[in-house]
Amino acid sequence: MIKVGYPALLTYILHVLVLMGMRYEGVKCHKYGSVDSHMLLGKKLLDAGQLADALSHFHAAVDGCPKNYMAYYRRATVFLAMRKSKSALPDLSRAIELKPDFTSALLQRGNLYLKQGRLDEAKRDLKKLLKSTPSAEEVREAQSLQTKSGEIERLVDQARISLWRRDYETAAAQLSMVIETCVWDATSRETRAECFLQMGEMGKAIGDFKAASKLKSDNTQAFYKLATIYYNLGDHEMSLMHYERAKKLNNQIQAAEELIREQRYTDAVRKYETVMKTEPNVRHFSLLAKERMCHALAQGQQAGRAVSVCGEVLQADPENVSVLKDRAEAYVQEEEYEEAIKDYKTAAKHSKNDPRITEGLKKAQQLLKESQKRDYYDILGVKRTAQKNDIVKAYRRLAQKWHPDMFQDPYKKKKAERKFVEIALPKDVLTDPAMRAAYDQGRTP
Repeated sequence: MIKVGYPALLTYILHVLVLMGMRYEGVKCHKYGSVDSHMLLGKKLLDAGQLADALSHFHAAVDGCPKNYMAYYRRATVFLAMRKSKSALPDLSRAIELKPDFTSALLQRGNLYLKQGRLDEAKRDLKKLLKSTPSAEEVREAQSLQTKSGEIERLVDQARISLWRRDYETAAAQLSMVIETCVWDATSRETRAECFLQMGEMGKAIGDFKAASKLKSDNTQAFYKLATIYYNLGDHEMSLMHYERAKKLNNQIQAAEELIREQRYTDAVRKYETVMKTEPNVRHFSLLAKERMCHALAQGQQAGRAVSVCGEVLQADPENVSVLKDRAEAYVQEEEYEEAIKDYKTAAKHSKNDPRITEGLKKAQQLLKESQKRDYYDILGVKRTAQKNDIVKAYRRLAQKWHPDMFQDPYKKKKAERKFVEIALPKDVLTDPAMRAAYDQGRTP
């Protein structure tokens, strides 16, 4: 197997993106004029290898036009260049959902599935790609991946037979060939680790368990396994360290969940912050902690922070139904009803017949309808008998309060922009005698 270095990998990804730019023009979205500029700037920065800056522009493009399949694809390309395959996969899936015959995204996702050892899903994507209208190069790559997938299936079957025969050395060798291609397949690494244990190769087993622990969602058991191995090796210090870490994490998580059950949400948030400090290097625990913090913050009426924390989780796991529901509730608390409706609808796609989603969506839609009927005088905080000067003063006071330049946090700035726009129409209507008279008589000016 040819090993490709990081610079070569980045060059390849950039080459693919250039080809994509030639074959597809991307969906136009006129809701936000800046979307096209974000796409162009993001592509230029990606071409220059400035990945973090490129990513921020593609984030903005996705936020500005959620139905732009090319924005998701290009953001996935950046994630791949940054070696963040778990973040790339949801974006590729969303791009394919928006454009089912998007051959380049199908090829990339099929390749990712193969590297994760998800062979059935990889074959499905590659088969779908070949039934579409791929380029000659895509056909060659897809056929090569199909051949490789078949080889992996045979090796996995052979490894199972070797394990059944208790021929651990042969099984380990066969699994090593699998892992050369399926580099993110946690199951193969765990199985090979067990083979190494049977062979007495403790150091190799430790390496595989550590690698697998970073690939799986829940690695608490891996800590216990490592503790046992170190204990058997006579390394009591390392054994105790891994055992105590696993035990400490387990205790902290259980304590945090108990606080949530007791509705002590602020304390629960603090406890989950402690979880992140205990194990800062394992992504799963950070995401788990943030997911539960999102829930506690939403339930504890700390909506602004809840939206921010929930957003961090959804960046990594866009289809997390629990987080989508919690963020939707936080949006309702913030009177951001349109955003709440979006989250509820996204959650509904992945969890049908969920009463919390159904009721929440209905409530958000009703509140949005009511908010659109809000009294202009109430919006500006003036009496119906207010003079023009009083109305202008009230507007200026609110404009100063909600001016977007006053906010640095992206969420707060976005909210301020909406508020800033919201107060403009009432001011225009109520300071114009003819329009005010029409409004007071119940007619829309």
